[in-house]
Amino acid sequence: MKGPRLTARQWTGWIGFALVFLLTAAVAVWRGDILRAGLDPQAPFQTYQPPPAPDYGRPNAWALRDARAPDAGPAAIFFVHSTTFDGGRDWNGPIGHPKADAYLRRVVLPNYAGPFARLGAVSAPRYRQGSLYTRLTLRDDAREARAFAYQDVVAAFETWLARHPEGPIVLAGVEQGGELVERLLRERVATDPALRRRLVAAYLMDVVTPAAGLSPLIPACESRKQVGCVVGFSPVGEGNDGAARRRLRRALVWDARGRLVELGEREALCVNPVTGTTSTDAVDARQNRGATNATGLEWGAHPALLARQIATRCRGGLLRHTEPESESFRQTGSWADRRKSRPYNLFYGDIEADAEARLAAWWAQHT
Repeated sequence: MKGPRLTARQWTGWIGFALVFLLTAAVAVWRGDILRAGLDPQAPFQTYQPPPAPDYGRPNAWALRDARAPDAGPAAIFFVHSTTFDGGRDWNGPIGHPKADAYLRRVVLPNYAGPFARLGAVSAPRYRQGSLYTRLTLRDDAREARAFAYQDVVAAFETWLARHPEGPIVLAGVEQGGELVERLLRERVATDPALRRRLVAAYLMDVVTPAAGLSPLIPACESRKQVGCVVGFSPVGEGNDGAARRRLRRALVWDARGRLVELGEREALCVNPVTGTTSTDAVDARQNRGATNATGLEWGAHPALLARQIATRCRGGLLRHTEPESESFRQTGSWADRRKSRPYNLFYGDIEADAEARLAAWWAQHT
C-alpha cells in the first residue's frame, strides 16, 4: 500500500524548514566573514579623510598622564595600547571614541599597563589607531592605516620626553601598540645615545617581530640583570599549532622604509617573560609568578595574582603556554572583542617582577 501523500501545505512547511536550516548553517559557517565584512570601510585608504590629529599638550589626548600608583618608583613609563576600535566607516579610530575608550579603560589599561604601575609615572596616549579590521586582513589599505598611527605615537613620545627630560624610562606596548613601540625603538631611541642610556627596557607584548630586526644597540634581553634591552613575545596555546602557523603567516613587520611587510621566513623574537631570557628550555608552571584578570579594576589597585598557572616555552619564535584551568582566563564578549587583546594577562606577575628587577639593575649601573 502507498503511504499518505504530502499536501501542498506540508511541502511548503518542509521546504521552509530546509531553507531555515540551510540559512542557519550558512550563518554559522560564514559568520566571521560576514562580521569582518561589516567592519570594512569600503573605501581606499588613499582617498580616506582620517580623524583630526590629537594635541598632546592637552590632557584629553592621554588615557593616562603621569598616573602614579601608591608607593610608585622613580621611572617614567610610556605605554601604547592595543586595538580597541572596531572600525566600520573609518580605517583609523577617532580620539575619544566612547566604545573604544571604554574597552581601553576597562580591559587594556588594568591588564597590560598595570604591571608597570609600581615602577613610576605611567603615561598612555590616545592615538588614531588602526581599526580592528586592519588586524584581520593583509590588504595594502589596512597596512597603510596601521602605519599611519605611528605619526601620532612619535608625536606623543616627544611631548612625553619633554615632561621627562632625565631619569630611567620604560617603553611598553601590547599588540598594535607594541608594533608601534618597536618602530619607535629603531627609529627614535636607537639613534639617540642619551635615550639609550636612560632605557631600562622595552616590552613588546603580543607582538611578532623579527629576531634580527631590532637595532644591535637595543638587543633582546638575555638575563634579568640586563638593561636597555627588549622583552618581546607573542603567546599561543601549546596545543594550538594551527593558530601558531596562522599567526606567523599573517604577521606584518616594519621594513627600513617604514612599511609593514610579511615576516616571511625570518625567525621571530621570543623572550620568555617568566625567565626574562630567549632560552628555548621548557619552564615549569611553578615558576609562573602570577596570572590575573584585572578587567574593571581601578588604576593603582593591585590585582590578586594566581601563581603557577601555566608552563611556558619559546618555540618557533612564539611563546607557547599551557592553558590555565581557572574560568577567569576565558575569552568573553562580542565577536569583535574576542579578537582584541585578551581580557586578562597570563604574565602580569612575571612582567611586573621583570620590570622591577631591570629597574633595580639600571639604578645599580647608574650610581
